[in-house]
Amino acid sequence: MKNLKLPISIDPYKSAQRRLECNGYFEMSGLERLLAEVDKAESEQINVVVNFDVDEQGLIVISGSAETQVALTCQRCNEPFQQELKVKYCYSPVKDEDSAEQLPSHYDTVVLDENGEVNLRELVEDELIIAIPLIPKHNLSECSAKADTSWGELPDTLEKPNPFDVLKNLK
Repeated sequence: MKNLKLPISIDPYKSAQRRLECNGYFEMSGLERLLAEVDKAESEQINVVVNFDVDEQGLIVISGSAETQVALTCQRCNEPFQQELKVKYCYSPVKDEDSAEQLPSHYDTVVLDENGEVNLRELVEDELIIAIPLIPKHNLSECSAKADTSWGELPDTLEKPNPFDVLKNLK
């Protein structure tokens, strides 16, 4: 089952009862929000592992991992580089936002749609978007920009007025 194309949405309750394990992929072309955040996709597919289970409290658990390669622009040298995005996730589906407060804190929540299903592709896409570095940059050894770059000069001593000097005048 290595090259199984995963369904976009799935019923987590039926899948958890069967203890379903999916090992497959999503096409990168279907993830428009992720493609808008990166320079380009380096791979055509996102490798995804999804496990459905029921924990000891009787809660449905959707856990797994995803990985792919994307191209980003280094913020130090403005050169493109490849970034591997690897994520692990653990969710528990809820019917509405109010019931999300009752879940244990180690589970993230995912709201079921009107059909009682979870959109797996959006779930994985959200995790990969979060995994993109806030300030993308090469490793320092691979970057063409100098690490000790500084702009402007700092004064030798910074003289700040003492905020309590006003109180001296009151005496």
